[in-house]
Amino acid sequence: MSDLEIYIDKRKKKDHEFAEGFEQGYKEFKIGVLLKQAREQAGLTQEELAKKLGTQKTAISRIENHAQDIKLSTIQKVARALGKNLEVRIT
Repeated sequence: MSDLEIYIDKRKKKDHEFAEGFEQGYKEFKIGVLLKQAREQAGLTQEELAKKLGTQKTAISRIENHAQDIKLSTIQKVARALGKNLEVRIT
């Protein structure tokens, strides 16, 4: 089981509302978690990433915790700031 799956399982058990709306919001949630994990792997705080992007820490928090309606260009900027590449697949 991946770190992401472990996190999701724990959160579902703790948060009934999260569990009920999970399937509907999963894609947005997953994007935020993946971006947070990439930031942490890069050894950056939200504040440090915000400085790299020329934005506020609150904007990074919003992206990581509420990634719905996030622009693809924003995800790409975050990925670049973390030294990553963005890959989009349609399956």
